[in-house]
Amino acid sequence: MVFRLIIVLFFFSVGVFSQEKFIKHKISKGENLTVIAKKYGVKAKDIQEANPNAPKILKLNSVLLIPNKNVKSAQNSTPSIANNTSVNTTPGSHEVLQKETLWGISKKYNVSVDDLKKANPALETEGLKIGQQIVIPVNTAAIAENTAPETEKPEIISSTDVDLEVKVQPKETKYAIAKKYGITVKELERQNPSIKAKLPVGYVLKIKTTKEKADAVNALNEPKTLLDESFGSEPQIADNNTAVKKDSTFVYNGNHSGLIDQIIVSATENIGTRYRSGGTTKAGFDCSGLMFCTFGNFDIKLPRSSIEQSRIGTKVASAEAQKGDLIFFKTNGRRHINHVGMVVEAADGEIKFVHSSTHGGVMISSTKEPYYQRTFSQVNRILE
Repeated sequence: MVFRLIIVLFFFSVGVFSQEKFIKHKISKGENLTVIAKKYGVKAKDIQEANPNAPKILKLNSVLLIPNKNVKSAQNSTPSIANNTSVNTTPGSHEVLQKETLWGISKKYNVSVDDLKKANPALETEGLKIGQQIVIPVNTAAIAENTAPETEKPEIISSTDVDLEVKVQPKETKYAIAKKYGITVKELERQNPSIKAKLPVGYVLKIKTTKEKADAVNALNEPKTLLDESFGSEPQIADNNTAVKKDSTFVYNGNHSGLIDQIIVSATENIGTRYRSGGTTKAGFDCSGLMFCTFGNFDIKLPRSSIEQSRIGTKVASAEAQKGDLIFFKTNGRRHINHVGMVVEAADGEIKFVHSSTHGGVMISSTKEPYYQRTFSQVNRILE
């Protein structure tokens, strides 16, 4: 009887080990070994060795075995996580899904990216991996509130909320209006579905906000336009933002930290979307199309091509690059700029940027990669 028990335990442990050793990945449209390897934090060579019988040209919907490094990562990071979460926090956990980013997760649980990194030290060195369990430094009630299905959340409307009618002024933007009345652009569009495609001048918006915010807006009695986005007229001032003319272009000035974070979230939500020449939709983006569409979602109009985008804003040294800056490259031996991305992180001499690559679609790359280190051209600041 004891002998049989030992045999059963042996085969059970072997089964568990084999399950942990590899992850099954179903190949999607536009994926190649490089893209898949980056998703799982492994080398393309490791995937080839794990799949010696796989054809050189990957077939759609076929399955690859991916070496699983999550177990090692979890073992290395467990002591640090315990130390970090034992102080003044009641940790929750989150399983990383495909295409999720740190910005998206931080927004979902209403915590900062820095807090996530402090609670999960392994993220600094090994990055985010699909299927990884990470610690969320918030209380259990907050996790439940953010993860519950929207249909199960009762809509709570304050008794002090008021309904306003606001007429859209020339050159006014959704972001400026939403910010002024204390709501998000998404909420403004939900309340006024007809403005999702375009914000017509003279259109009367229906806005629900708090009475205190409505009174504060009326008391300010200041111009409603965020800024003049055209390059042919004098800039206007509103909401403490200004458009300043520099080198025949305009730079957007003001406190834009919240806006920049929203723009980054909007861009990184497209990670995994395939490259498409001339594309400006989720069906496919080219590099400048991704920037054009992302900034356009916040009523910030950029030129359509990368060379034209490189001529707006203010050039800054690569060492001074910040989140939200545009970064430009001269690839394929070109003498002029032909590729653009947006900075999502800049630290210790390394710039990470989101872009649409011809070989991998929308992804995050680094200037530490030899190809982009060699082809780097300049950094432009659009929002200051």
